[in-house]
Amino acid sequence: MKNTYKIFTLILVFSMLAWNVEAQKSKKQDIESIKKMCGCFKIKFSFAETFSPIRGYEYRNNYYSGALEYAMPVEVSKDKIVIQHLLVVNDTMIIKHWRQDWLYENTDIYSYHKDNVWKYQSLSKDQVKGQWTQKVYQVDDSPRYEASGSWIHKDGRHYWETRADSPLPRRERTTRDDYNVMIRGNRHEITEDGWVHEQDNDKILREAEDKLIAQEKGWNTYKKVAESECQPAIDWWKENAAFWSDVRGEWDNVFAEKKTLESTQNINGKMMMFKLFGLGDEYSGEQYKQEEAKKKIGEVLKVHTSQDKRISAK
Repeated sequence: MKNTYKIFTLILVFSMLAWNVEAQKSKKQDIESIKKMCGCFKIKFSFAETFSPIRGYEYRNNYYSGALEYAMPVEVSKDKIVIQHLLVVNDTMIIKHWRQDWLYENTDIYSYHKDNVWKYQSLSKDQVKGQWTQKVYQVDDSPRYEASGSWIHKDGRHYWETRADSPLPRRERTTRDDYNVMIRGNRHEITEDGWVHEQDNDKILREAEDKLIAQEKGWNTYKKVAESECQPAIDWWKENAAFWSDVRGEWDNVFAEKKTLESTQNINGKMMMFKLFGLGDEYSGEQYKQEEAKKKIGEVLKVHTSQDKRISAK
């Protein structure tokens, strides 16, 4: 009996060790895949509405766009990778673009509800075991959407996919009001020359119940080019990195409350985005006044965000 128990214990120990080795191997592949999303890229965005259950629905025109974009890892640790995207316009003009954070086995999620309200959700450790959360932020580092999923490495392919509720995309935010939530079907797949962001999106009118307005297909390609083509973005970031690091830090203080969050972009005709970008122009370069800048950043966020809003009133 004792020998049987010893054999069972040894089998269990070796099984746990084997699982741990495989998990670490998989995590290493995950990190390698995420880092391959960094670099200088020629990007092309394509979207087409494909279906609507509404009789007589007028399909919107297909959307196409392209640009040169630099994506850089601005924060890297064993369980977190922060990637900042910068647009390069006309070879010299730099526009701070979106940001994506990747967190390993993260249990804190801000799930988009509607009308610029995000609900905090705590996931269990079992729910996120071996998974990565992708948190996507807007140009002013305010929240956009996030979800947890597994990277898959199989048959020579490397991809991550999940679904997440989100606000309207910028391309439609000011042109239509027939839906108020986009449920994004996201797939990020690494390719030989870059990566592809494939989307299968539902455009939803969220009221008492969700009503599907239309579905669309998105195909965004990131083709890697020489790093030198994005040198203006690299130079711009050196001048502005400290300020935007503190913006991220102040937003982290807001998220740390772990409560329902409402973000109001426009107050009395003044946009939060433009306030922060104005501060960025004021506080940049080698003579960065950090404490002064952080105080002003915090004041802007306090005015434009609120906690514990009664969603039932929406």
